[in-house]
Amino acid sequence: MTKTKILLVDDDPFSRRLFGDLLGDRGIPLTQAVNCAQARAAFHAADFNLVLLDQRLPDGNGLDMFAEMREERPRQVAILVTGYADVRDAVRAVRAGLFDYLTKPFGNLEELEAVIDKALELDGAYREIARLRETLAAGGEEPTTIGRSAAIGGLLMQARQVAPLDTTVLIEGESGTGKELVARLIHGLSRRAGGRLLEVNCGALSESLLESALFGYEKGAFTGAAKATPGYFEEANGGTLFLDEIADMSPKLQSSLLRVLQEGTFSRLGETRKRQSDFRLVLATNRPLAAEVEAGRFRIDLYYRVNVVVLRTPPLRERPEDILPLALHFLDHFNRKFGRDAGPFTPEALAALEAAHWPGNVRELKHLVERVVAVKAAGPIVAPDLALPRSPGSVPGTTGLPTYRDAKDAFERDYFTRLVVQAGNNVTEAARLSGIARQNLYPHLKRIGIDTNS
Repeated sequence: MTKTKILLVDDDPFSRRLFGDLLGDRGIPLTQAVNCAQARAAFHAADFNLVLLDQRLPDGNGLDMFAEMREERPRQVAILVTGYADVRDAVRAVRAGLFDYLTKPFGNLEELEAVIDKALELDGAYREIARLRETLAAGGEEPTTIGRSAAIGGLLMQARQVAPLDTTVLIEGESGTGKELVARLIHGLSRRAGGRLLEVNCGALSESLLESALFGYEKGAFTGAAKATPGYFEEANGGTLFLDEIADMSPKLQSSLLRVLQEGTFSRLGETRKRQSDFRLVLATNRPLAAEVEAGRFRIDLYYRVNVVVLRTPPLRERPEDILPLALHFLDHFNRKFGRDAGPFTPEALAALEAAHWPGNVRELKHLVERVVAVKAAGPIVAPDLALPRSPGSVPGTTGLPTYRDAKDAFERDYFTRLVVQAGNNVTEAARLSGIARQNLYPHLKRIGIDTNS
């Protein structure tokens, strides 16, 4: 496993000692540079997971240094270190694509560590996506899932274990959790990988259409049957048949499917000949079949036939650590697809993504990122760009409350900084977005050091 490496560029001895102690206690090596010249040499010599840049340096400034670094490594993750009087630099930092900014003096070391941890998590996600690109460039297949959670790791391990066994697999999980991707993984790792994988959504077809699609039909079997046509049972011979949303299958077709599984034979509609087909059956449902049996909507004998190996795809809310790599993967995908340069996500945007409930799971996240990239050609993605609904039950805690004055100052400093970024440094637009009259907005910006003319 590659060891985490961090570069600190700061001429302040106190900051260097603080970061050295903080990271040293965690076993993270810290390379230090006191000016831009030393920083360039260190940056060229090693691949850093994170760069901490002081804005005021003896021979330059952190923002210019970051621009140089991004020329060499476009996905370099960096944090700007600035003083309270330099909030305008924070505006430029967010606009320039830095992950976040830290203000001196550092008050809460736990918050400092949290920002660094989130930046390192972002770097890890970028590297995961870079490996994905390399795999695709080398002619490999796109990975079935993206994520590092224990839930996804366990699911993939189970899928790999059962894939070679040629047994029936039932995949249960909410809509949008990737059940069809797991089915493709099982097929791809099975001895039937050279055969076809046929996917049928049982809930998307009427009973008669699904019956003719599965069994096939002879010429003249029904009105419009102009020629003999094989069905999915036949065409899946030597491969895998994936029946999605099996709980939506009608009672009549449940009975027909059970008979095929019991006897190992079937007939096309309009014929008496018995046919055989050698296929593996994989099924999926967004409703637990045991509950459907209990409710009388699914045959218990068919349930026992298909309930051999059961895999569960976890909802996104149970794997929050996967939201960041998934969001970055979709951002990269849609930027390439649309020819855009949207991003990166600001820390507030990432926090909003991780706090969302995601009833539509990964599919909902994918569509959200697609929408954002479609309407935002370039620049940082801030929380308002996401237009996320407020999560139910998201009530802030009351432990460790700051004083009212400190909380108010912190809120205003953060709010007005993000406001100016969102408004593109345009006070008129900032006034419109905030609902504060233009003449009343200037004192707020001046008090926290934002210069809208710079």
